[in-house]
Amino acid sequence: MKTSSIVAALTLLVFPMAAVAQEHGMSHDMKPAGATTAAPASDAAKAFEAANMKMHKDMTIEFTGNADVDFARGMIPHHQGAIDMAQVLLKFGKDPELRKLAEGIVKAQETEIAFMKSWLDKQPK
Repeated sequence: MKTSSIVAALTLLVFPMAAVAQEHGMSHDMKPAGATTAAPASDAAKAFEAANMKMHKDMTIEFTGNADVDFARGMIPHHQGAIDMAQVLLKFGKDPELRKLAEGIVKAQETEIAFMKSWLDKQPK
């Protein structure tokens, strides 16, 4: 009797969740309807993924408690990530407007990285 009560309770929980998922275009495994398990790994996708992973790894810094220093130290790898992603676009992208944007991102982020590195060099150690 106890087992059948548990099964009945679980059934009442599972079926409404499945109905909600279906109503919102989700499959039974809670993925968007029609979604594949993995996207084809193009060279561009691999390059974007590598840039993203490097940026997040490099942004993992030990915080000092000095908001100015921590900001600059965290933003340098963040900006470098933007440069790396822009370079992926320049290598693989075709749209002229996005390519122009990417070129501007590289220039602007390089300037800002140089400023932050210079600013950090002037801070007491």
